[in-house]
Amino acid sequence: MAEYNMHILVCGGTGCKASQSELIKTNFKTRLNEFGLTDEIQVVLTGCFGFCEKGPIVKILPDNTFYTQVTPEDVSEIVEEHIIKGRKVERLLYKDPETKAAIGDAKGMDFYKKQIRIALRNCGFINPENIEEYIGRDGYAALGTCLSEKTPDEVIQMIKDSGLRGRGGGGFPTGLKWDLTRKSESDQKYVVCNADEGDPGAFMDRSILEGDPHSVLEAMAICGYCIGADKGLVYIRAEYPLAIERLKIAINQAREYGLLGNDILGAGFNFDVEIRYGAGAFVCGEETALIHSMEGKRGEPTVKPPFPAEKGYNGKPTNVNNVETFANIPVIINKGAEWFASIGTANSKGTKVFALAGKINNVGLIEVPMGITLREIIYDIGGGIKDGREFKAVQTGGPSGGCLTKSFLDTPIDYDNLVAAGSMMGSGGMIVLDDTDCMVAIAKFYLEFTLDESCGKCAPCRIGNKRLHEILEKITVGDGKIEDLDRLRMLSTVIKDTSLCGLGQTSPNPVLSTLDHFYDEYLAHVTSHKCVAGQCKALMHYSIDAERCTGCTLCFRNCPVGAISGERRAPHYIDQSLCIKCGVCFEKCKFDAVLIA
Repeated sequence: MAEYNMHILVCGGTGCKASQSELIKTNFKTRLNEFGLTDEIQVVLTGCFGFCEKGPIVKILPDNTFYTQVTPEDVSEIVEEHIIKGRKVERLLYKDPETKAAIGDAKGMDFYKKQIRIALRNCGFINPENIEEYIGRDGYAALGTCLSEKTPDEVIQMIKDSGLRGRGGGGFPTGLKWDLTRKSESDQKYVVCNADEGDPGAFMDRSILEGDPHSVLEAMAICGYCIGADKGLVYIRAEYPLAIERLKIAINQAREYGLLGNDILGAGFNFDVEIRYGAGAFVCGEETALIHSMEGKRGEPTVKPPFPAEKGYNGKPTNVNNVETFANIPVIINKGAEWFASIGTANSKGTKVFALAGKINNVGLIEVPMGITLREIIYDIGGGIKDGREFKAVQTGGPSGGCLTKSFLDTPIDYDNLVAAGSMMGSGGMIVLDDTDCMVAIAKFYLEFTLDESCGKCAPCRIGNKRLHEILEKITVGDGKIEDLDRLRMLSTVIKDTSLCGLGQTSPNPVLSTLDHFYDEYLAHVTSHKCVAGQCKALMHYSIDAERCTGCTLCFRNCPVGAISGERRAPHYIDQSLCIKCGVCFEKCKFDAVLIA
């Protein structure tokens, strides 16, 4: 590999690519060429840096300068000022929200201070399309160690000792799953990587594959060695074109370097990987539904046992882990089980990647040690609530999780604590809500998602969730009754107890958690027919304050249904029988004369 005096790292994750990061890279190369610096300075399109709120991001090494919200037009100034003259471009540096001081190094940013990047260790540091850069950061060293120094049982014991649990949902011990598959007798076994990831607001696995695909391939090969499999399959949804492209490149490179294929590293071990595409069905995140989809069948779950470890893909023993789980494996082998187990809590070891989204200042991808509190994530890393609003709740675990209120802000986050609080870890979606969010509407939103994504195989999920949604719809349009709240709870309990798979068993969680923590909001909807957050349009009442109204006619001219009347320079009024509660009059009025009740 060529040696360079300086490296310019440009975020090449999906979000930053959508903001012209590829053009930023091109502009850097063009300007550096004009100055004759292409042999001295390397420009690299990397994976996601995580700080999505401030993207596109450009990082310059070796001085570790971290530029935020860079545009293609900023490139010339960076080259001329920073590269040529050695002066940092102050206006592109991150500004501390409190002190307003410019921070040039990511280590000084609150967003990164409490993070420990294990699964994301290479994202934002290497060119994901260059296997040599992965190898330069201990890539494939773990595979070499396993094949040359350890037996499959020794490797599995290391994974068990590390305490690594599945990062895709339920948190099943990874080493135990590998052990069960190893002990299943068969002439053929499979390693499956679940890269389906369909939770709203979740982009953890996608970002790992975009930024560090070789870590997953290496881990799959290690798993194959341990369980006696020579075939790996990555099940990824077709909506992830960038992740698919980089995964294909990584597979081809690994084959060229003899790290996939026959007789890997001369150890007599054969293992190769293929990609299988999903059509975006959320239920195919469940391992038996995923396996059926790969077999060309309908993506529907089946009753367990038998588990995939006994009878999976094509009826053969199959080990299924998600992307983040696999991404931890090489580090555990390289640094040791004790090192990994020293991070986290008693029953939840290591770190967890979360997609932090919603009403929060620092939207992005974070990796934090298990046991960190919600308060630390939301306020220290996330920078608090947008626009100075009040924190209301955080939804963890996506449609399968629940809403946690202020009383849980100091709860250490791990698998067991989140379940005890009425939510779950899930794959790692974390959506922050503020005081303008209606919790009844939030529960309905997640239930709508579940209805769309249910495979329809079992009646409790197919019919029960439909009835749940109908009740919530009644409540949000003002037709709900007090007895509907009891029906919600009773039906939710039945659905949880009788559904076939995890989708149905957890689908009522948003309803139950909001009923538990925001019962007063439900009560207001069904008794006084009011939405305290002002989000349920059918329960909103618009009127015009005659004393404030100047008769400017702005509301009259913009009302789409002609519900407003009145003479110029005279108070206007709204015909409630015609009003569709669109809120245009409220938005257009410059004198705060339109009132909402």
